[in-house]
Amino acid sequence: MRDAHCTAFLQKALPRLHLRWEGFRRVRRQVCRRLDRRLRALGLDSLDAYQEQLERHPEEWEVLDSLCRVTISRFWRDRAVFEALGARLLPELAALAQVRGDADLRAWSVGCASGEEPWSLALLWHLELGTRFPKLGLRVVGTDLDAQLLERASQAVYPGSSLRELPARLRAGAFEIADDNHRLRADLRSGVEFRREDVRRQAPVDRGPFQLILCRNLAFTYFDAHVQREVLERFANTLVPRGALVVGTHERLPCDAPRFEPDPDLRGVYRLSG
Repeated sequence: MRDAHCTAFLQKALPRLHLRWEGFRRVRRQVCRRLDRRLRALGLDSLDAYQEQLERHPEEWEVLDSLCRVTISRFWRDRAVFEALGARLLPELAALAQVRGDADLRAWSVGCASGEEPWSLALLWHLELGTRFPKLGLRVVGTDLDAQLLERASQAVYPGSSLRELPARLRAGAFEIADDNHRLRADLRSGVEFRREDVRRQAPVDRGPFQLILCRNLAFTYFDAHVQREVLERFANTLVPRGALVVGTHERLPCDAPRFEPDPDLRGVYRLSG
């Protein structure tokens, strides 16, 4: 499949899925490889034939949507973000939870893929921060659409490459070796759960309200402006006042997001006004 042909197809098809071509420009080859495999599975010889397939079988749009999910997941992805979470943001939010009289610091990891982000939060809390807030627990819910990735997340077993950015102070003693992979210790998994949900349509409201939502390199990279606003409203309705939304360091919220104020010191962090 030629890159130019795939690019032209995606530029035409993505808006039907409320996705932005701009977000896919750098990762288009990953999506194009999946498209090529899909065409072979269907016995089709061109993207024109696949376009006809979409028109004859509208349910194929759901398959195409699944092919456009870009997954990059590892522990401590973007070190500066997690260092800021440990040094300032999580302690601030934990103090806010105590003032509110909450029993737990509650976080939602959106698009958690195979679970490295929720487990990174758990490691920070259980190994470093929790002792500072002995009356406060940690509850993290990770949501994603990919059932296979969520199964891997629940097993908490990873290759060494997934841990390469995790600081040694957190990695040492936190994992057991399992068939050349690394399994997170059972006692460090408490308070974390995973659900198959689509942030474009729902939120785990029964686990909120949240002091922290992480939605990095997903909604504000790949979704179109309309869906971005819907997702942002969903976040606003599930965050506590002065709760924090963390997005990707290269992402920005829509300009018409008056309920969220950028943190003056932490890039990619917004606080809910109130």
